[in-house]
Amino acid sequence: MKRKILSLILALTMVASLLAGCGGSSSGNKVGVAMPTKDLQRWNQDGENMKKQLEEAGYTVDLQYAANDIPTQVSQIENMINSGCKVLVIASIDGDSLGTVLDQAKEKNISVIAYDRLIMNSDAVSYYATFDNYMVGTKQGEYIEKELGLATGAGPFNIELITGDPGDNNARFFFGGAMDVLQKYIDNGQLVVKSGQVDFDTVATANWSTENAQSRFDAIISANYADGTQLDAVLASNDSTALGVANSLEANYTGNWPILTGQDCDIASVKNMIAGKQSMSIFKDTRTLAAKTVEMVDAIMKGTNAPVNDTSTYDNGTGIIPSYLCEPVFADINNYKELLLDSGYYTEDQLK
Repeated sequence: MKRKILSLILALTMVASLLAGCGGSSSGNKVGVAMPTKDLQRWNQDGENMKKQLEEAGYTVDLQYAANDIPTQVSQIENMINSGCKVLVIASIDGDSLGTVLDQAKEKNISVIAYDRLIMNSDAVSYYATFDNYMVGTKQGEYIEKELGLATGAGPFNIELITGDPGDNNARFFFGGAMDVLQKYIDNGQLVVKSGQVDFDTVATANWSTENAQSRFDAIISANYADGTQLDAVLASNDSTALGVANSLEANYTGNWPILTGQDCDIASVKNMIAGKQSMSIFKDTRTLAAKTVEMVDAIMKGTNAPVNDTSTYDNGTGIIPSYLCEPVFADINNYKELLLDSGYYTEDQLK
């Protein structure tokens, strides 16, 4: 009898162990989705779109947000690895901070998809899913170029620059794409940066923070535009920094409102666009990126190659990462209804 009881206990222990190894999923179809924060609207949309579409495709999803805290994200990813996730989709807080924990994923043959932000210096990264980040910046630069008539020789105009977190590899692509359009006009004097702040490290904004952006622009306006000098344009790489700029302009600036770029079509920035306080925002339909990422996960789960359309651009320090790049478009007062309302991305009530 004791032997039968011991055998039963051993069998139950083995079953429990197997279940734990699959995160409660007997089919081993668990996917870990690690998002950086809930503080920015876009990451909430990305995470929920991903979870919804993965679950509709039949996968179990462990979705976690890390409150922009690197140790928290590392711990969350470690838990995903140990709970039996077969694929990890990670939007990193800092692209250089995950090498050690991803070594654990590689040891367990867990595939890693870097989501929107490239994970640097880790050979555990299998794929990269994002929008064409260089094109995002190019479109922002071209918008300013067109609106100011720079290609026809107009100017000089005053411009200020602000981009995102220095630890986010995307920020360099956004800024680089825009500056490849605008730099020649700075060099020939058609664009003047009165603050003198033009290099990436100076114009970067920690955590893409609205508050940090506002504080920096408070100082810029006070030192350069408080006397009524006209500010003609602000290159802002995304909506959270653009919102900080807009807040600062409302509080401190008395001239005509400048051209102000952005990215993500956050609700607050679309409202500012409607009110004439932001000129444009790059629209990156997170439903599209989530759908493509689900395709990549599905291919990996089935043992096939994930769909990619770029095998030359994104080197994370260990080699080129096969990537799928979705194409961004810009929204402004002329087309936001078609892009954002008619497509069902937002409702009219959300933008009131």
